[in-house]
Amino acid sequence: MTYHEHTDHQYAKHIRAGAPEAFKAFMAWDTQVMRGGDKAVPPKWTELMAVAVALTTQCAYCIEAHTKAAHAAGATQRELAETVMITAALRAGGGYAHGFMAMKFFDQAERTPAP
Repeated sequence: MTYHEHTDHQYAKHIRAGAPEAFKAFMAWDTQVMRGGDKAVPPKWTELMAVAVALTTQCAYCIEAHTKAAHAAGATQRELAETVMITAALRAGGGYAHGFMAMKFFDQAERTPAP
């Protein structure tokens, strides 16, 4: 079975039908955030940030949509490559930082007598 297919977006109609008000509100919010009026962040940067988040959340559809939008907004392949590597570094950094918690919990377990 293939989990992600290029045509899966067709199923959005079921979400829209099942939760019409929430769907409408989400779409309006998403449009405002990504393409709203008086924005301080230029579209190219917005899309590169969106690519970084999409890589982090591993949303295949978002990766495709925002990579294409970044290209359309003038992003270069070098900028995209740097975005990919920044994302990878932050993901790795997150694993390292959460390792601090693992070490803390291990220390706590060491100090707590077994039942």
